[in-house]
Amino acid sequence: MSDCVERKIGDLTVRVDREACIGSGNCTKVAPEVFELDADVVAAFKEPGDDIERDRVIEACSVCPVQALFAIDASGNQLVP
Repeated sequence: MSDCVERKIGDLTVRVDREACIGSGNCTKVAPEVFELDADVVAAFKEPGDDIERDRVIEACSVCPVQALFAIDASGNQLVP
């Protein structure tokens, strides 16, 4: 089983699969308000900060080269990957 963490961002549930993450940093470039690379150079959630547009959260998840980020809508539909 993978090491996953989740956070609600607006109406989305965002999940980071920490075992799959390779630390490319693509998510941090698209949504630095939400993601950072931690001491292990793995994607992690920043402490809640500024509001961010829903589309940018989805885009940040979609640019992950190893599909370690998931965006799930309020109905439970997986939007990304």
